[in-house]
Formats: sequence, structure tokens, C-alpha cells
Amino acid sequence: MDTITYEDFAKLQIVIGTIIAVEEVPDSNKLLKLTVDIGGETPRQILSGIKKYFSDPQSLVGVQTPFLINLETKVIAGLESHGMILAASNDAEFALLTLSQPLPSGSSVR
Repeated sequence: MDTITYEDFAKLQIVIGTIIAVEEVPDSNKLLKLTVDIGGETPRQILSGIKKYFSDPQSLVGVQTPFLINLETKVIAGLESHGMILAASNDAEFALLTLSQPLPSGSSVR
């Protein structure tokens, strides 16, 4: 496994975001378009390939989870994505990272 320096890690801006809206991306079996409140700015559009893990994508509304927000903007399926949701998985299972208690959107992950 490659290692990174603390300075490399410190470049990552990871904050708690609250999902405020979810839309299925047309013609995609994988993508959901998330609107995320990351505190202190206009909500962000973040695309994620997590659709297959949620029978009801609307169940994600109100969920708080970490997001990487200083990732370079990427166009996916013709839509801009301004960050990345952080989750865990192995070959058989998938899970969003959850909080032990609610926090304000924009709270830093350290």
C-alpha cells in the first residue's frame, strides 16, 4: 500500500453534508444526482454511482454523511459533479458512513 504525507491528507477537504434532494439520472442504471447542503454556500450537485444500493433513493433525503468537496469538477452523463460522497464497501456489501449524532452541515471531518 502506498503511503501519503500528512500534508497530502491535509489537502482533502472533507465535510459533513446533508442530502436535501435526490434525482435518478435518466438512462443510467447506477447514477443518482444528489443535492447536498455542505454549509455556508449554495447546495452542491454531486453525482454518485450508488443507485443500485437503494430501492427507494428518496430515503437518502435528510441523510448526513461525509463528502469530499475540493475534488476537481467532473462531468458525468452530461452533468457536473462538484464533490464525492464517502462510503464503504466490499465485494458483497455497501454502507454510507453515518454519524453518532447530528452535526451542522459543513462540519469538518478530521
